[in-house]
Amino acid sequence: MTIVRPGASTGYDEYGAEVPGLPEEIPVPGCGIAPRDGNAASGNEQTQARDTVIIGLTLYAPAGTDLRPTDKVRIANVLYEVDGQAGAFKSPFTGSSGPVVAALERVTG
Repeated sequence: MTIVRPGASTGYDEYGAEVPGLPEEIPVPGCGIAPRDGNAASGNEQTQARDTVIIGLTLYAPAGTDLRPTDKVRIANVLYEVDGQAGAFKSPFTGSSGPVVAALERVTG
């Protein structure tokens, strides 16, 4: 798995929006991936007579992985967006850190 993080701003465009620099690619070994339920209420929706298919995964990254909502994640040469904030967990019994868990989605259509 590789985190694709937007590069530092290189200035502003004619509309006043920041222009990101080249993306930074951060390899993260030792990750687990599981499919997300595509039958949830927002799994498929129809927009302007086109079907939009949302393909979702759950990412389990090693404890301490810096994963941000603005990052993208490349898995097997497919690019996914991070859906919301990644969660990090700590055991209340042992104090050990668990994996960083994030929802990923790929939108097509």
